[in-house]
Amino acid sequence: MNRLLRVSLLLVALVATATQAKTPVARGTGGAAATISEQATQSAMTILDQGGNAVDAAVAAAATLGVTDPFSCGIGGGGFMVVYLAKEQRVITIDHRETAPATTTPTLFIEDGKEMDFDTVVASGLSVGVPGTVRGWDEALRRYGTMSFAQVLAPAISVADEGFTVDANFSHLVEQNERKFNRFPATAALYLRNRKAIPPGTPLRNPDLARTYRLLASGGVAAFYDGPLARAIVDTVNRPPTTAGISVRGGRMSLADLANYEARLRLPVHSTYRGYDLYGMPLPSSGGITVFEALNILEGYDLASMPRTQVEHVYLEASRLAFADRDAYLSDPEFVDAPVAGLLSKDYAAQRRSLIDAVRAASGPVAAGDPYPFQQDPSFPLRPASGALQPESTHTTHLTVSDKDGNVVAYTFTIEDWGGSGMVVPGYGFLLNNELTDFDFTPPHPNIPEAGKRPRSSMTPTIALKDGRPAFSLGSPGGSTIITTVLQTIVNHIDLGMPMDQAIDAPRLSQRNGAITDIEPGYSDSTDAKALVARGQRWSARAEEIGAANALVFNADGTVTAVSEGHRHGVGSAQVQDQRER
Repeated sequence: MNRLLRVSLLLVALVATATQAKTPVARGTGGAAATISEQATQSAMTILDQGGNAVDAAVAAAATLGVTDPFSCGIGGGGFMVVYLAKEQRVITIDHRETAPATTTPTLFIEDGKEMDFDTVVASGLSVGVPGTVRGWDEALRRYGTMSFAQVLAPAISVADEGFTVDANFSHLVEQNERKFNRFPATAALYLRNRKAIPPGTPLRNPDLARTYRLLASGGVAAFYDGPLARAIVDTVNRPPTTAGISVRGGRMSLADLANYEARLRLPVHSTYRGYDLYGMPLPSSGGITVFEALNILEGYDLASMPRTQVEHVYLEASRLAFADRDAYLSDPEFVDAPVAGLLSKDYAAQRRSLIDAVRAASGPVAAGDPYPFQQDPSFPLRPASGALQPESTHTTHLTVSDKDGNVVAYTFTIEDWGGSGMVVPGYGFLLNNELTDFDFTPPHPNIPEAGKRPRSSMTPTIALKDGRPAFSLGSPGGSTIITTVLQTIVNHIDLGMPMDQAIDAPRLSQRNGAITDIEPGYSDSTDAKALVARGQRWSARAEEIGAANALVFNADGTVTAVSEGHRHGVGSAQVQDQRER
């Protein structure tokens, strides 16, 4: 056996071992956690075992994901956290979405009267929003946690110091971004070897990120938003340090932008569906509103008695209608008075439902509806026109944690594109986001760039209650496909009666008011797919994995089932404190 073959077999064995170590479903009592990373899930469990609550454990898991899943999330980005507080029996949300710098204008991405090239903007300082993750963690810990930064960051510091073994999925993500990462020396030094992706089986340490976490552990939130680290972020954004001979555009972020950043505590968006109370993230996340509008439309059908093909058909058409409204109306609530009450009205849903042909799909994008008469708002504001769906990267991460006292956290956070802007802050070991590309590039539109504005998001962390008690929590990455992943999983679980692991593992279809529906590999040849084609549904030519969901289910016997992906994104990781046989 030659040396190259022996090395290849060793790498395959290492990857297989890493995958087998993950358990995507676990059932038991006490606290529980589900993430896409074995190390992140273990970090959450470590904090729970030390007496921390769900909020403490969620931050610990998130910090570890910044090490092991750095192309999806990290302290260079932002996110949305939905928390159920058991003692108070209420749901709160923490918005720490990135904001546009104070110099931002609506024509940020317009040059010579035209939209700038999307990929060029992504890999530049122009795309970077003021990071909100650290401020969000601080708000969560101070208000609802029981531990300090130093305590909850300790597991992630250990992983960053000691390293972990790169798996095939991690290597593939780097490979997809080789061109972007090669532009920036600090990024290339961390994630490339001889300008190529780190191969599977390679041990990877991130001592710079470990030092950054130690800085936060000792200095708290101020260490991020003021001082040397803040200056390094601003310098990287405004004067991107690039490889010789490569030039990218800089941004116009200031130290004041960082110092002035604030997280927002917002009332959750709420709706009901077949006896469940659903709570999600309000604007500037469009996820909860869009999912709940689509569910309101679907509530008028007896889905449980319908053939699966018919269920999927009306699911796709309800999603199409909800996305038309999402794109027309939703944006940062501090800048746009969106008609949320109208969009979530059951009567409005009935009006939208009447547009669905039970046997034939719409031939293409449909127009937004008019929710204003359902607003109970006599002013009847100006109705914006809908436009084409803006490109939105599909790369984020979601985690969910509960504790022995019944507190629950559903948390989705991101740096936007795989690898964000591609820029690692030199000496600090984390990637900066490209979140400003979530704005619509061309005005007028509710979601255009403006100073201090938060771009519209699709992140959809969701907590469901039944009879006043937690029933399940759910969320996913995937850009705008997050919305359809959460929507379809809820339909699978509630209407089709699937256990949550089956609901998550089922093939995903994502219709976002386009001419075609995105599907996953292998689906187009299935019997269901062919039956839907006969109804006029059309599939994307390129099939790719959609989302990487995580969920908790709170069972009637007092146990909890933690569920992660069974096959997507390299398989997820679920754990409970006191394991029971399933």
